[in-house]
Amino acid sequence: MHVIGGTASTALAERISRELGNAPFAIPFTKRFPDGEMYVRVGGRLEGEDVVIVQSTRTDQDLVELLLLEEAVREAGAKRVFVVVPYFGYARQDRRFFPGEPVSARAFCRHVELDADAVITVDLHSPQTLSHFSKPAYEASGIPAIARLLRERPVDLLVSPDRGGIERVRRMAQILDKPWFAFEKKRLDSEHVELSLPADLDLPIQGKHAVIVDDVISTGGTIVEAAKLLKKQQVGAISAACTHGLFLRDAFERIKAVADEVFSTDTLGNPAEKASVAPDIAQILVRASGT
Repeated sequence: MHVIGGTASTALAERISRELGNAPFAIPFTKRFPDGEMYVRVGGRLEGEDVVIVQSTRTDQDLVELLLLEEAVREAGAKRVFVVVPYFGYARQDRRFFPGEPVSARAFCRHVELDADAVITVDLHSPQTLSHFSKPAYEASGIPAIARLLRERPVDLLVSPDRGGIERVRRMAQILDKPWFAFEKKRLDSEHVELSLPADLDLPIQGKHAVIVDDVISTGGTIVEAAKLLKKQQVGAISAACTHGLFLRDAFERIKAVADEVFSTDTLGNPAEKASVAPDIAQILVRASGT
């Protein structure tokens, strides 16, 4: 099995290759033509081989690169192509809300799987996205990676910033054998929320080390408000953890101003990248490939 790391996921791809028993690893050659079009070229002998392409699709350019890499390894004679998209962009729009809108999650599932034998993602915005694939598709979880990191820290309490993340925080609480609760959230606009403690909260939180757990941190508004509310409850320390660290604009600095530590997995390169999903993705690759 050969592993190819796209420019958006080079470090994670190399970690996955090590988890696969030091599988051959390569970084494709890429460049831009004067008009902005991308050129890619993969090296090595891939004819008759299983090939893993690892590339998050945070930007449109990342997505184009992924599609070109898939075409390149097919042209090189790969036997099977396993596409790993750690952060699957355009997955937010998983249904049509107004006439004339595209279901972008479905559209990009169709394109990504075109030259793939199987697709692996991590913590999709909606599990329903998997149903848009017609070929085998798997979703890894960032929870075990974060839990492995938290085992090394004095964690007392896990917190979900809203009730939508209850299953996530509950699963992590089971792994770590820690108590948890979820804030009540009211969204005011795209960047501002109003949080409150649950009315039935019956946990001692004063002086405790609390970890706020989310799937994606983008603008950081929810995490900042959650941290501020926890500070008012006089918790001892606050950490913020997520699978996908987008940290748009000054989100990372704003969170660092109210939290003692911020960390994410390596689905996207960012300043908080401290936990790796490579072992979890490698396990799925071994299962999906039958090796």
